[in-house]
Amino acid sequence: MSESNPYIGRFAPSPTGPLHFGSLACALGSYLDAVSHGGQWLVRMEDLDPPREEPGAAQRIVRSLEAHGLHWHGPLEWQSRRHRLYDDVLDDLAARELTYPCHCSRAQIRRAGGHDNRGCRARTDAQGPSALRVTCSGGEERFTDLWRGTQIQQIRDDTLLRRRDGLYAYQLAVVVDDIDQGVTHVVRGADLLDSSGAQQRLFRLLGAEAPQFGHLPLVLGTAGQKLSKQSCAPAIDDHRAGDNLIQAMRFLGFHPPAELSSEAPPAILSWATARWQRRQVDRHNRQLH
Repeated sequence: MSESNPYIGRFAPSPTGPLHFGSLACALGSYLDAVSHGGQWLVRMEDLDPPREEPGAAQRIVRSLEAHGLHWHGPLEWQSRRHRLYDDVLDDLAARELTYPCHCSRAQIRRAGGHDNRGCRARTDAQGPSALRVTCSGGEERFTDLWRGTQIQQIRDDTLLRRRDGLYAYQLAVVVDDIDQGVTHVVRGADLLDSSGAQQRLFRLLGAEAPQFGHLPLVLGTAGQKLSKQSCAPAIDDHRAGDNLIQAMRFLGFHPPAELSSEAPPAILSWATARWQRRQVDRHNRQLH
């Protein structure tokens, strides 16, 4: 990284449950890519959806990261404390006549095979709470993923910025936060790959350059599903931090020596940072062995 454009990465968990192994592998990959390139690694809690949050989960996630030696650079940010930033962006887009209310339900959008922006905007009989969308659909977005190469994504829907229940949408918050924090690299799980094109377009609408995207492999459960809090993935045991890091390193494509397993997290992370190479990452989603 050049001094004029230093590497700034981030890990942005949502507090819907404690950290599980899939989250740890993602956090480790984003941490190692940042630190090995002489960059900063930030942590941002994506706590914008109170109905889905688990009490105490945010604090457990923070404790787990610290127990595994994954210390962030700079203050821990909370999306719930950044509403003014999101409102300012919504006001700016509205002043530019780029947003419109949307009364479509999820069921309607699902039945239609996607959001119909022309029909939605033409409705005059809609009542009740509305969501907010930005006019941005049409055409395609291209970018080069660090591990998955050239990506071409069709932008078929206008991006949701605020939900019908009044909560800020994920796409708005994540892009505004990355711009505000100067994030240059977004290393995250492959389940978010399909949202990258829409985010890149929103970056451009807000006058910012999109970060470099890199999507790490997903840890799959026994039924082939993504290991997640929704699929009741077990919380990682903070008392086995060294073993957890070794297992996560192996999942990402490392071959740590047997003697490394007896070391504390700082020594394990130091070993991995010195040997991190993007080309060695196994990008295939798979179960743990």
